[in-house]
Amino acid sequence: MSNSQNRSDIILIGAGMMSATLGSLLKQLMPDWSITVFERRAQAGEESSNEWNNAGTGHSSLCELNYTVEQPDGSIDISKAIKVNEEFQVSRQFWSYLVESGLIRDPRDFIVPVPHMSFVRGAQDVAFLKKRFEALAGHPLFQGMEYSDDPAKLKEWIPLMMQDRTSDEPIAATRIESGTDVNFGALTRMLFDYLKEQGVTLRYEHQVDDLKRTRDGLWELKVRNMKDGAVERHQAKFVFIGAGGGSLHLLQKSGIPEGKRIGGFPVSGLFMVCRNPDIVSQHHAKVYGKASVGAPPMSVPHLDTRMIDNQQWLFFGPFAGFSPKFLKYGSMLDLFTSIKPHNVMTMLAAGVKNMPLTKYLIKQVMLSKEQRMEALREFVPNARSEDWELIVAGQRVQVIKDTAAGKGTLQFGTEVISAADGSIAALLGASPGASTAVSVMLDVIRRCFPKQLKSWEPKIKRMIPSYGVSLSDHPDLVRDIQAATARTLNLADHGRESGKVPAMV
Repeated sequence: MSNSQNRSDIILIGAGMMSATLGSLLKQLMPDWSITVFERRAQAGEESSNEWNNAGTGHSSLCELNYTVEQPDGSIDISKAIKVNEEFQVSRQFWSYLVESGLIRDPRDFIVPVPHMSFVRGAQDVAFLKKRFEALAGHPLFQGMEYSDDPAKLKEWIPLMMQDRTSDEPIAATRIESGTDVNFGALTRMLFDYLKEQGVTLRYEHQVDDLKRTRDGLWELKVRNMKDGAVERHQAKFVFIGAGGGSLHLLQKSGIPEGKRIGGFPVSGLFMVCRNPDIVSQHHAKVYGKASVGAPPMSVPHLDTRMIDNQQWLFFGPFAGFSPKFLKYGSMLDLFTSIKPHNVMTMLAAGVKNMPLTKYLIKQVMLSKEQRMEALREFVPNARSEDWELIVAGQRVQVIKDTAAGKGTLQFGTEVISAADGSIAALLGASPGASTAVSVMLDVIRRCFPKQLKSWEPKIKRMIPSYGVSLSDHPDLVRDIQAATARTLNLADHGRESGKVPAMV
């Protein structure tokens, strides 16, 4: 065992999109601060951020129907859709700043234009989609959205999905051309390449086994080299736990009271993938449907155009699965070892409340390939089994906590847990995740660096022109920012030109 003490200003645990974003922001704000990153895998972005472990939608609420909820009076609540879209616009501004500053060389390596669509069947869902369209189309963040229930128009938009469709049930879709496909794995690796150039210490194949507070207020981490088993001790003033599904265990080990009475429920994802160029070339969109009754929000079915390794693919799914692992490359004991005396009642309450979800997951796990193909044929009627293969995507750990809604409430979304003194923060949860990484990490900065925030704000505003402003209240700013980021990110054909464009640097 090594007794050497290694000290940094900042330690980031996990080399995913969240740590990459926080590290990049802090290096821009405080270039002299020392940063060390620990990652148990051999390279960055191998878990939830990996391009094969998500759909790369760039969650912006343009097509995700679960972000717009129909109220008992029939109205559509679009508040969450607006919030998620604004957060994605913040991410786009920061990415644009990195491109214009030369810190990311070619944005086409991680983001390309792909229309976003919603598609529904049946009179009830068609009526819902039309009301959703009417609620969103007039909002500045959703300008350009189109609606159609005309089969001829839908054949223009989604020829593969309309081919051989014989049912006479009502169908409808919305479409917006300003959607994107984001390769978050590639972006994560680009950001870590930049951080390495800036002197950040990257320690791959190093696992953080434990962490504790020292008498002088620092955090001390016990870190194991996974290649030779050697143990090191590292200290830092601030620690960010961005380890995906592994964050909950480390948060518990920190002992901070804010991490008590929180549990996690793991859900794995599977996708059907097509690489046949004759089929792939017939579809160019991300098309989201409605989740089946009892399905969790992250299981909304969608047929996605993806660009990975300079090749176009089609993804369909996700199909839910269950594994007690909290990480794709985790341990079968992860779920059981996360149950502690302080959260056992919370976990039990969640189990009682979510029996329908449990039954749904069991049914999903038992599906045969042909049954999954039948689900795909609701989107692509003539889909052939030989053209599609099943891949296992990443693990998602949904947060379970006691809320105003009751004990053991299953949360769908991401959540930052931080110590009262701001010395440590952890990110828990899943979707919309990477798409809103910049907003989430700015929240971490606000919570954990309040003394520095005021002096940092001018630089933050140079990187993110809309910082501190509600885009919903400033339609002209929305148009300017969308046009500017579209040009910088090579999406200009889908941007809306306007007069004044805010600088990204």
